[in-house]
Amino acid sequence: MKELTFETLIAVFEEIFSPGLFWGMVAAAIVVTLAYLYVLIRDRSMSMRKFLLAQLAMPFGAVAAVVFVQSVTNSHLRDIGGPVDVIVLLGVAAMGAVGAAILVYTAQSLFFRTKGA
Repeated sequence: MKELTFETLIAVFEEIFSPGLFWGMVAAAIVVTLAYLYVLIRDRSMSMRKFLLAQLAMPFGAVAAVVFVQSVTNSHLRDIGGPVDVIVLLGVAAMGAVGAAILVYTAQSLFFRTKGA
């Protein structure tokens, strides 16, 4: 591999996760993102109470993302070999935390709408 292209990244992710799971995750991310944008446009502001509750879900999302990736790739924490592996693991945890916060905020706004909040 002489250069890193978008097509190469897609092929690598399909190899890691399987094509069905990878594209399912992409579709789920698109649906949650569109729902989040809908909520932001509909409410015209962010509720700080909902945002706080969403932030409380972030550690659970980080742990869930790391466990999910390790279970799909058949790896363990003992397989971490160097600084790049730690950086990738922290990136997965960060994306899981942000994803969990967005998902929880969106779910609260769509399904538990309250007056004045």
